[in-house]
Amino acid sequence: MEKKFEIRNEVKRMLKNMGHELHAEWSNKIAETLFETDYWQEANTIGLTVSKDFEVDTKSLFFRCWQEKKKTAVPKCDPNIKEMEFREIKSFDQLENVYLDLQEPIFEQTTLITPKEIDLLIVPGICFDRRGHRIGYGGGYFDRYLHKYANVTIALAFSFQIVEEVPIESHDIPVDIIITEKELVECRK
Repeated sequence: MEKKFEIRNEVKRMLKNMGHELHAEWSNKIAETLFETDYWQEANTIGLTVSKDFEVDTKSLFFRCWQEKKKTAVPKCDPNIKEMEFREIKSFDQLENVYLDLQEPIFEQTTLITPKEIDLLIVPGICFDRRGHRIGYGGGYFDRYLHKYANVTIALAFSFQIVEEVPIESHDIPVDIIITEKELVECRK
C-alpha cells in the first residue's frame, strides 16, 4: 500500500524534526491526561511498549504504574512466527535490546500476562485517524495481538500524528481512544 508508506514516512520525518524540549513538554501533557482517565485509574494491569527515539515518552508511565502498584506488561515478539505476548516487568533491568533496537522483557526473568489480564493496552503507532485506525511500524504484531484482546486500547500521539484518513485493511482493528497534547479523541462513536 503505497499511500500507507507515504503517510508513514511523512509523519516519521515530522517526528524526527521535533525538538527535545517540545517532545518532553508534550509527552508530559499526554501522560497527565492519561493519568486522569478512569481507564488508567481503574486498571490493575497495563500493557505498554518502551518508547524509543521520537515516540511519545512512556518511561514516566512505567514509573507511575510501579508507584501505584499496577502491573506493567511489555510485549515480547517472536519474529519466527510474527506473534507477540506480554510479559510482566518490575524494573527496566528486566529488559534487553533485541532486533531493531527494541527493548523487550528477558524471558527467564519475567512472567506471561494473558490478553484477558491486561485491563488497558497502550497501542503504539506512527499515525492515526479520528476513527482510531493506525499505521504502525509495518510488522503487524499489534494487529494480530488485538484480535485476541477485548479490553480498552489507547494510543498516545502528538497532535500532528493524527491524519485525515488512514488506509485500512480488513484485519485492522482501531484503537478506542487517542490522547494528544491537545485533546482526548473518543474513537468508539
